Amino acid sequence: MKKVILAINAGSATLKFRAYAAESHALQVKGLVDGFGQAGSRLSLADGKGAPLLEQELSDSRRDMAVAAVINALADRQLAVSAVLHRVVHGGRRFSEPVRLTPPVRAELDEFIPLAPLHQPVSLAVIDAFTALDERLTQIACFDTAFHVSQPEVATRFGIARHWHEEGVRRYGFHGLSYAAIARRLPELGLAEGKVVVCHLGSGASACAMVQGRSVASSMGFSAVDGLMMGTRPGALDPEVLLYWMEHEGMGVAEVRRELYKNSGLLGVSGLSADMRELLASHEPAAREAVELFCYRVVREIGALAASMKGLDAVIFTAGIGERSPEIRGRVLKQLSWLGFELDLPANLAHARRLTTLASPRSAWMIPTDEEGEMLKSAAALLG
Repeated sequence: MKKVILAINAGSATLKFRAYAAESHALQVKGLVDGFGQAGSRLSLADGKGAPLLEQELSDSRRDMAVAAVINALADRQLAVSAVLHRVVHGGRRFSEPVRLTPPVRAELDEFIPLAPLHQPVSLAVIDAFTALDERLTQIACFDTAFHVSQPEVATRFGIARHWHEEGVRRYGFHGLSYAAIARRLPELGLAEGKVVVCHLGSGASACAMVQGRSVASSMGFSAVDGLMMGTRPGALDPEVLLYWMEHEGMGVAEVRRELYKNSGLLGVSGLSADMRELLASHEPAAREAVELFCYRVVREIGALAASMKGLDAVIFTAGIGERSPEIRGRVLKQLSWLGFELDLPANLAHARRLTTLASPRSAWMIPTDEEGEMLKSAAALLG
């Protein structure tokens, strides 16, 4: 049996994972449990180059059984898990780097459930499932909030009573593992010292201002709802809207939360789909409006983040939409042309790394993110 380090990226509906050789850190296999925790969930597995190895429906929809299925699928290929790295959405201000999951640390992570009520419980359930399988297994938590601890204090505050800030009601920022992976690649773009806005655009979307590779501001705040419009989340929203729903529509907390996390964003505006590909292919006016609003919010946030840095050298697109949609990248960059972004149309259509012409005063790039690879790099010291 070959020992592997398993990097787990658990979402509300999917479980992505990659297995790396314990000695060389070479990618061995990658996989996905689609419909994680839901009836009809499916496990797929591919080798390091993406060639399919396995596709099967899971007979038991429980999350712990899906975790067991992943372990068994790896064992069938003579791969034994020696350590597990977990993407954990929220580490508050307490955890600014990866940490080994001891019982006290695991208990402390429960305190952040109110700050990420839909994401944190899933990550913790996966941790507990691995512990139940083998309590001696080395497990390490890598935090999405950690990359943003470098932000200045003013960028973390809301305009509310001071005691709330001291009790943890503040801006945190998310998608940190993705941003850290991009920050590592800035030197090869000649942007190691630059002022850059990175746009992580997917079903969850955010933007981050980086100066010399460090986070100085982020579109997401106290939760992963704030900022850009997303697949099913609204992004920035006047809090009076929530009070209106509760006072005049009689909605309870659970109903409001469902509206915010499941019924808004691209899906809510279009009334058709949360999938950008489907909306771009649709001729429905509401679909076009949803796409237009998505791009408008991205452009507006880039402007705000540039102001926070007092300048802008480059924009980088990453994640599902950012990496795969030349239409969205093109729309955003055309709206930023007044700032000095000269779109290279053939390069954008070809998904080239550089998206702007060589003569463009400011540059734009498409860089694939690698959250699992970043987990492996950031946890290297703890892995020995």
